[in-house]
Amino acid sequence: MNCKRLLSSISAVGLLTLTGGLAHASSHSDAPLIKQDPQANLTDVYAFIGMRGSTKVLNVIVNVHPFCEPGDGITYDRFASDALYSINITDPRNGRLVRTYSFRFSDPNQGFKNPNSAFSYGVGTEIGAIEHVNDNRQNFTQKYSLMRTDVGGIETTLGSNLLVPPPNVGIRTTPYYNDPATGKAISGATTRDTLDRYTQETIYDLPTGETVFCGSREDSFFADTPGIFDLLDPRILGTTLGQSGGNVDGFKGFNVLTYSIQIPVSDLPSIKYTAAFTGRAKGVGVYATVSRPHITIRDSKGFRMQGAWVQVNRLGNPLFNEVLVANKDKDRFNITIPKYDARNYKQYAVNPEVAVAINLVFGTTFVTSGRDDLAAVFIPDVLRVNTTTGPVPLIGEGGNRLSFIGGDTTNGAASGWPNGRRLGDDVVDIALTAIASGPAYTAITVVGDNVAENDQSYNYVFPYAATPHSGARHTKDSGVNKE
Repeated sequence: MNCKRLLSSISAVGLLTLTGGLAHASSHSDAPLIKQDPQANLTDVYAFIGMRGSTKVLNVIVNVHPFCEPGDGITYDRFASDALYSINITDPRNGRLVRTYSFRFSDPNQGFKNPNSAFSYGVGTEIGAIEHVNDNRQNFTQKYSLMRTDVGGIETTLGSNLLVPPPNVGIRTTPYYNDPATGKAISGATTRDTLDRYTQETIYDLPTGETVFCGSREDSFFADTPGIFDLLDPRILGTTLGQSGGNVDGFKGFNVLTYSIQIPVSDLPSIKYTAAFTGRAKGVGVYATVSRPHITIRDSKGFRMQGAWVQVNRLGNPLFNEVLVANKDKDRFNITIPKYDARNYKQYAVNPEVAVAINLVFGTTFVTSGRDDLAAVFIPDVLRVNTTTGPVPLIGEGGNRLSFIGGDTTNGAASGWPNGRRLGDDVVDIALTAIASGPAYTAITVVGDNVAENDQSYNYVFPYAATPHSGARHTKDSGVNKE
């Protein structure tokens, strides 16, 4: 559907707020098998056009390992060394792979300066606050390498021995993450030199033109999944769109592990495709995967890996596998690739069960079949990014969390999802509004969960994801930590 027509429809009929629905986490608990493997469990993928100095770039930020408890010492969460974390660039029309960037991390059981200490942070060959990444007080430091694989299997090493910053243990151990008065994480940086010291020191501008960062970050997603899953608790029934209504962000106070990259747009293919809602476009598709070795042998000496990498999780658009795909296919979805989505999973977008459930609970009459409009968003399951636009406005800097539904466009394209995805795009409300309003979109029924924003400000510069919550002081705990 044409974006101008959709926006005029919104203007004509106003915004009818019907909050509710069966929205899930973006992809925090999408399938039974990957739920048992948190280090490989992707939660969210973000991809949007921005600037790095005078260079137009595609930003890709991938979150993995849902519900990282900030205070989970003494080890804290780390990337798995027996996993391959990848960002895949595809043909946006059919999901066919054109390039992969793969991150490989060092052994979380090695890399200690003082293996005789039980502490990983604050006690190494010296004792005290970590002043700089990998100093003598950061006992454990994880490192990683980055590979690029192009069509034909041509592999290039882009970087090696790159450092992961320490987790945000707390103000006494990692003071430069936190406000000295409150002990809580500081976020919202607008330039690289106003990011915290640890993040600044682990952003790498590579000789090949890419910029990368990997480390702990605050969970960027927000939704009232606790109320939704409690048989649609009445608290999710609406007041005014965008107000919290006393609702609970089920991801408040948690961290994730993040791997991210900036790719110069000039280094990417520009492929013609038809964008959902806005029509003709040129750009790429993006999705993330995590793979494990085909064989892992565990014995008294540890473990050994054999054979090729096997994909165990994948993620492109938010909500698809989690909300739309049936239980019988969720695990299969994670081990297949997007170019087969039209054959294997299109029916779940065309005939959305979630619309049936909303109708049963709320007495609505949303269209439950023939939803080619939803298939245009979700099939194949890659984030399609129009790379011909200028940099999109960020949420908090002029961007609207409802993307094109809120009138937020850039050079005629939606500024946010489903044209890529920015941190802060309210994908639950956007998806449910599409389910409620399509396929005709003659009137727009705005549907949401009454959680309109993240619990922490994002950063407005790469890697964009918010500073990780402090283990000692964060937003979800009771008592002295309560906001």
